Amino acid sequence: MRKWRVAGVNFDHFHMGDLLRMAHEHPAAEIVAICDEQPGRMEEARRNFSIPSNRVYSSLEPCLLESKPDLVILCPAAARHAEWVEKVAPFGSAILVEKPFAASLAEADRMIAAMAKTGKPLAINWPLAWLASHVKCHELCRAGAIGEVLEVHYHDGNRGPLWHGAGKIEREPSDEDKALSWFYRESEGGGSLQDYLGYGTTLATWFNGGQRPLEVMAMWDRVEGGALEVDEHSITVVRYATGLSKFETRWGTLSDPWTQQPEPRCGFVVRGSEGTIASWDYDDFVTLRTRANPRGETIAAPAPVFPHDNPVAYVLDCLEQSREIEGPLSVGVSRLGQEIVDAAVESARSGRVVGV
Repeated sequence: MRKWRVAGVNFDHFHMGDLLRMAHEHPAAEIVAICDEQPGRMEEARRNFSIPSNRVYSSLEPCLLESKPDLVILCPAAARHAEWVEKVAPFGSAILVEKPFAASLAEADRMIAAMAKTGKPLAINWPLAWLASHVKCHELCRAGAIGEVLEVHYHDGNRGPLWHGAGKIEREPSDEDKALSWFYRESEGGGSLQDYLGYGTTLATWFNGGQRPLEVMAMWDRVEGGALEVDEHSITVVRYATGLSKFETRWGTLSDPWTQQPEPRCGFVVRGSEGTIASWDYDDFVTLRTRANPRGETIAAPAPVFPHDNPVAYVLDCLEQSREIEGPLSVGVSRLGQEIVDAAVESARSGRVVGV
């Protein structure tokens, strides 16, 4: 395996620290540069990964011209994904963008168009896609364990995006933190719907084999003129030819699912023509119930193994093997997920059912 050159650009999203750690720990990768317009936001990563000062940049062009990365990891605010992909694409690197795909379908299509000119792959990382339970759920769905997938029911979220940083290090945010954070600005793609709905709709598309929806209806808890300009809770109902699926996003759960599952649990329940699968976040098993065994059985979900255990390893392996990006990280699956998100936003704003 060749030595892969990786750069981290734009630290708006704290997941940059997690993604850089994956690059740092990869046996054939090297962090050749980090770049952010606010140098202070890079300091923790510089210390954690012993990045020399001559690899730390505050301007994009010299960063990419001098470091010549094979892969650029991008973590801008959701509403700036298209802008940053368009900035980086001409330098000829593959790009891994942290979720969501974008703040709108139009912006997602700008990203696709920018990368199409280069012939380099674009991948969208959905951290839930690497959880053992959801990987096993997908495997069982595709193997026909529950027959035809008819419905996907999803609930997910956490205490809020400012309650933790890279590595899930806990912190307690102040009102000032919310006022300063892009997560709480509508213009930057903030809100629980934009933060978490794409997880549900994208993985649901993965589970159901790419079914296209017919209609979408959504509500959120935003109050015009209220203290917050974004939602912290949303519910979206999607009608497919096979039935209704439901997707709920929540900031403000009692606990974070990676420490203690809240109620309702975070994760998925998938209903098929012959049974159901319950796949909860961070479990090492799923529960399968079928017509033949309605009491159900617990099926072990082994941890994914390298290079299919994290997005950086996976994308570098695809580059190494000249394979296309597949599954939730692929442009095709993520784009359909984004179509549903766009319809949900339109529905929540208008109070109407929206066709897809």
